[in-house]
Amino acid sequence: MDNRIYYFILMAALISFLGFVLENMWLAVTKGFIDNRNMTLPFLMGYGMFITCFYLIIGTPESFVLFASPRLHSRAMRYITYFAVTFLVVSVGEIIIGKFTEGFFGFYYWNYERLPMHITRYTSVPTSTGFSVIITFFMGKCFMPILYALEKLPLEFVKPVSAIAAMALTSDFIVSFRKMHINRAPNLRWIRYIRGGKRLSGIKAK
Repeated sequence: MDNRIYYFILMAALISFLGFVLENMWLAVTKGFIDNRNMTLPFLMGYGMFITCFYLIIGTPESFVLFASPRLHSRAMRYITYFAVTFLVVSVGEIIIGKFTEGFFGFYYWNYERLPMHITRYTSVPTSTGFSVIITFFMGKCFMPILYALEKLPLEFVKPVSAIAAMALTSDFIVSFRKMHINRAPNLRWIRYIRGGKRLSGIKAK
């Protein structure tokens, strides 16, 4: 992998930012507000780590090989199988992470019990389907073009930027989750309402 690791770090940072944007878009549509998503910086490192590792393990729908089986020749079948694998990984992963954070932090990090076809409070058919559609589309249509574009950047620029990004995101992740562990509550630093002209900011967590 040699120097590609620096480009993968940048890719993970970019996806972490896109994850932050995606979650706030969902909040804006469904609840009428956006917030810091428990972090200080506008990055959700879990998204970046998951998507980048997902690529390194099973590739994209176009290059998808299921375990040791021959490469699926049908493009439609590759996308369908990729979606199915993604659905399984997302569902199981949410349950594992949800149960871990409940036990470690002492509160529900998220709760899907209000949704139909939920499986425990941590995953549901609608949410796993939504995530899997987005991931499959992103991996099939966006991941490689973005990675190719990043790889055109000079390595002398990418090395320090990726190092700074890695340190910043990791530090923010550790500090923010430590606060949640200590306070046994979400790390709410700001919230902004976008419906009815109501706007609030600067709300600090207890």
